[in-house]
Amino acid sequence: MRLVDFKSGSFEQRQDYKSFLPAPINHAWVLDDPEVLQLLGQADRALGELNAFAQLVPDIGFFIAMYVAKEATQSSRIEGTQTSIEDAFKEPDDIDPEARDDWGEVQNYITAINHAIGALDTLPLSNRLLRDTHAILMQGVRGQTKRPGEFRTSQNWIGMSLKHAAFVPPHHEHVPDLMSDLEKFLHNEEIFVPPLIKIAIAHYQFETIHPFLDGNGRLGRLMVSLYLASEKLLVRPALYLSDFLERNKTAYVDHLMAVREGNHLRDWLVFFLFGVEETARRSIDVFRAILALKERMERDVLPRFGARRLENAQALLRVLYGKPVIDIKLATNLLGSAPNTAADLIEDFVSFGVLKEITGKKRNRLFLFNDYLNLFR
Repeated sequence: MRLVDFKSGSFEQRQDYKSFLPAPINHAWVLDDPEVLQLLGQADRALGELNAFAQLVPDIGFFIAMYVAKEATQSSRIEGTQTSIEDAFKEPDDIDPEARDDWGEVQNYITAINHAIGALDTLPLSNRLLRDTHAILMQGVRGQTKRPGEFRTSQNWIGMSLKHAAFVPPHHEHVPDLMSDLEKFLHNEEIFVPPLIKIAIAHYQFETIHPFLDGNGRLGRLMVSLYLASEKLLVRPALYLSDFLERNKTAYVDHLMAVREGNHLRDWLVFFLFGVEETARRSIDVFRAILALKERMERDVLPRFGARRLENAQALLRVLYGKPVIDIKLATNLLGSAPNTAADLIEDFVSFGVLKEITGKKRNRLFLFNDYLNLFR
């Protein structure tokens, strides 16, 4: 099917509303649009450069953890939560009680990402994996009563009410077949569809099916990163689109609706591919900035410690790359040192401008690796 021939689906009349039944996507696609092909090439090159750069970064696992936290906060922010990336690294007792629901959703998202990426070692990207990940996403937070880990068996909608909905996804009786079609499309090796085009179409289809009662947006965005990882397009999971989509939220929603209502799949692909390229290049810039910051720390900060304390200072700095919000108790545990040793190291890091105290208290103080966090804000 050529993009110009694409028909998104049809509306089905129900008792007192119309639901949208999307057309299946597991079939051959013909790409002959020059702009889409050009953007596809640019996005592929940007991903290749990000892959190469990521392999040059030492201790990249620490920095991947930061990308995961940023994805969790940005994807959740699209859904209305207000947790910041620094809040994502705080302990529950350090979060204001009224903000703990938002914080819990972000923590679940981080857990879900890490679980899903790890599960790809033994499972394909499948409906089973999506359901398992959804169960983690919904555990113990708002939406926990809405069938976590199970496809819906009732009608859902986007908007204030079913009668006045902005969009009504397909009736629940169609969800199993539609999700089966989506899964087959992702793994169909008999049709040639470039991977970025395939996941762009699949993401649109997932959001249109809206297979769960809650959490579809977050899981649909996570599915993009899981696909890139499962197809080995990225050696390390260092590309997450939610920052781009959050900054362009109105356009994101409008493009999805334009596909459903006007068959504008081409415009959605252009938007998606532009987002992949921009996100990949931003990630490369962040990695460059991380290496520059790391070099500055090793040149200007670590030499200020004597030989006896240098090993602990190096260890604390490594900890901060993966945990940029810290207190003395946590530093003590992570370093395996005495509390006084950790406290003295943290005070030195404050005096050297590496850490910043953010509570203004004398007890239960929190310290922020601000220059590092700013790279991800």
